[in-house]
Amino acid sequence: MSKDKLELMRHSCAHLMAAAIAKLYPEAKFGIGPVIENGFYYDIEIPGYTLSENDLPKINKQMKRIIKDNIEFKKEEMTIEDGIKLFEDLKQPYKVELLKDLKEKGTTKMDDSEAEIMPDKSSKISIYRTGEFVDLCRGPHVNSTKELKLSFKLDRLAGAYWRGNEKNPMLTRIYGLAFLEEKELEEYLEMMEEAKKRDHRKLGKELELFHIDDMVGKGLPLWLPKGTIIKDEIENYAKEMESKYNYVRVTTPHLAKKELFETSGHLPYYKDDMYPAMEMDDGTYYLKAMNCPHHHIIYRHKPHSYRELPIRIAEYGTVYRNELSGTLAGLLRVRMLSMNDAHIYCRKDQIKEEFKSVLALNMETFEKFNLTDYWFRLSKWSPDHTDKYINEPENWAYAENVIKEVLDEMKVKYTEVDDEAAFYGPKLDVQFKSIIGREETMSTIQLDFAARSRFGLKYIDQEGKENEEVFVIHRAPLSTHERFVAFLLERYAGVFPIWLSPVQISLLPVGADHKEYCHKLAEKFKESNFRVEVDDADETIGNKIRKASGQKIPYVLVIGDKEIGSDKLNVRMRGKDELLEITEVEFINRVKDEISNRKDK
Repeated sequence: MSKDKLELMRHSCAHLMAAAIAKLYPEAKFGIGPVIENGFYYDIEIPGYTLSENDLPKINKQMKRIIKDNIEFKKEEMTIEDGIKLFEDLKQPYKVELLKDLKEKGTTKMDDSEAEIMPDKSSKISIYRTGEFVDLCRGPHVNSTKELKLSFKLDRLAGAYWRGNEKNPMLTRIYGLAFLEEKELEEYLEMMEEAKKRDHRKLGKELELFHIDDMVGKGLPLWLPKGTIIKDEIENYAKEMESKYNYVRVTTPHLAKKELFETSGHLPYYKDDMYPAMEMDDGTYYLKAMNCPHHHIIYRHKPHSYRELPIRIAEYGTVYRNELSGTLAGLLRVRMLSMNDAHIYCRKDQIKEEFKSVLALNMETFEKFNLTDYWFRLSKWSPDHTDKYINEPENWAYAENVIKEVLDEMKVKYTEVDDEAAFYGPKLDVQFKSIIGREETMSTIQLDFAARSRFGLKYIDQEGKENEEVFVIHRAPLSTHERFVAFLLERYAGVFPIWLSPVQISLLPVGADHKEYCHKLAEKFKESNFRVEVDDADETIGNKIRKASGQKIPYVLVIGDKEIGSDKLNVRMRGKDELLEITEVEFINRVKDEISNRKDK
């Protein structure tokens, strides 16, 4: 079956679910019900009743009854005015609102519903009837419910503001899964169970890495001591890589005057994503949402010769985004972002080599974290939409061809997408598959034609003249620190390689008589800069071993009379049943090697 046919069936399944809900809860008010990856959802409001997980089996059962009844999907066309009257009579205010928007503005201003209800090159809209249920929809659908030969399951509930606006009512979003075969559904459910175990929010709490507290604010993670160790180790690695690739590091303020963001274009075009202005005695200030404007000022603070270019400016800088509270999700979507950021200022003839260097740095970095399942996505401009893009056709053609040459020469997997570039230049997204198979963007490399004119970026050329052809490459291989840690947590299931592990060695004294020896041994290990803890709690050794295992510590040493009297250590290695018998010196050398080489184990 083709992807389009499967999507049609999933779309019809969304209507089937809505028809079942309408049958069970006649007062239900319906929002939208689009197809999504692996299934569908529908936004519902039932006045005076709150749906719960306990209602899902009942709705699922009603859906199967409707399939057996072989109800037709009947399409009708009508004017927008007639549609408004119909849904007013049906007491469906959300459908009425969408149609009034469509009538007054020519658009619904809402991506999901627009795809569902926008008329096809006519002023008429279409509705579909499934038994007594009536929905506003462009279609198409299957002919009848018996054609829905899918294995489906209502999966979960979530809250969703109507039209994504927190000022609007909160509806209940019911997610459904739908696959062609029962086996596919079972495999997906198994994968989701594994994903729950790997959920970075669950692991972050269990491993004591970060904490989000309402008194501080949603989307503002507090990095606990163990999480800060991981953060520092990743940042240290990023600094080493940037040193290897000849970057210079800078530090910039967390805020700046309004004039800077007006020059960069963040104001007014990005204003809604920035925090409100702060009126000070010397002007208006904003928290920064991007590091690039500050870096541009650093570049232009003194003249540069053509011999100095390229100049690569890096910063592990913190930025702030005014995200709606309902959209925040652990570390994946936050309001404070620490970015592994850098900007490269180069001549036009240097673009190719700099792009190649950035790709090499990215790929070397991913290899260190054992990340292999990724590809690149080149987003290009469209000459037919010069209102969306800086109008420099020659530079667009040159830049896109150069980037494709780099991708081809480096033999990496990539796709091309038209009309999705940034307004100031082409961009190259690094796409990854998550542990549950979902495609995610890890990081982006962007070429910028606009910064030079906005900030007056220039260099002195070979003839001693000012040249304004300064191109800027934006890059952040590790994305934001928050997103990257979430990705690693889920990928490793919390089992970090030893160089990232907050605690690398745990010493467990069997009894009180063994504590002193453990602390002396811990001091020896600390002299080698190992991260060591001694669990000298008055608990059974079994409990201590279970705790160390739960914390996913790479090496655990149980110390009793036998160990104190031996010249060898008995080491429990994470994930292995057998003990490692090794001398103290050999063990120290082994751990040093694994840490210094950042081995992935």
